Amino acid sequence: MPKTSSRLVACPQCGKKSPWNPENPWRPFCSERCKTIDLAAWANESYRVPQQGGGDEIPDSENGFGEGDERPVS
Repeated sequence: MPKTSSRLVACPQCGKKSPWNPENPWRPFCSERCKTIDLAAWANESYRVPQQGGGDEIPDSENGFGEGDERPVS
């Protein structure tokens, strides 16, 4: 099977150019090391998906109140 040319992309971790093709098992990363560093950052909650809206409010489904339940008055 002939080797096709591949696009070079910047590794999201270190910025080194790496091929975007099936022969690169770590794509979009340049190496297993960079892929592991990125995974560890997600596991340590270094990356966060931004919230929309008010921020700290907990949805009723997660705070023990269901629809129609009376909430304590503050």
